[in-house]
Amino acid sequence: MAIVVGAEYCDPEERVLTVRKTSHFSPGDGFAAYDHRTGALAFRADTYGRGHGGGAASAGELALLGPGGEPLLTVRRRRPSLHQRWEGFLGARADGQKPLFSARRPSILGLGGAAAGAVVELLPAASAAPREPLLLRVDGSFPRRCCRVVAAPRAEGEKAKVVAEIRRKVDEAARVVMGLDVFVLKVSPGFDAAFAMGIVLVLDQIAGDDDTVDAKIW
Repeated sequence: MAIVVGAEYCDPEERVLTVRKTSHFSPGDGFAAYDHRTGALAFRADTYGRGHGGGAASAGELALLGPGGEPLLTVRRRRPSLHQRWEGFLGARADGQKPLFSARRPSILGLGGAAAGAVVELLPAASAAPREPLLLRVDGSFPRRCCRVVAAPRAEGEKAKVVAEIRRKVDEAARVVMGLDVFVLKVSPGFDAAFAMGIVLVLDQIAGDDDTVDAKIW
């Protein structure tokens, strides 16, 4: 179990979310994610601190919310930064709060000596409760909605493990592939689905909707 936001978001079975981009004014302007099994709203991201939306995030921040509007994660770009770098905070970020995770577009040589699109690192817990280190990479192209989030091996002899996957949404009835504004997020058993959605927000900020940009590593 990779509990980051909460155990309630770590399903023992694979969880499939249909994610819909709800606004197209700029990258990250809004998302709604629906549970494939129930059709119910699971997450939404539509409060960005522009003087509206309830104040769940300050200017320049993105808030991942639960279905009832409760803040689960706050993501913001770190400035100044040599490379594009983001930080994620648990809930609605407070002054002085330690980040939960960091994400960055690495330099030319990334993990394994290959060009990297995004690297996400779960940071040590600020509380006394220990947290296992977790390093994730993004393999594929988020703008084309075809990529995987892979956990790096934690010990010698272990293999890298796919913890989430983003794919184009297919309308089975019509047998057509839907547009880029609707896609599927598959979350592996035991991995935190709220954390996976937080990674989606960061990827959208890094890549936007420019389908000419690939995020390839390893």
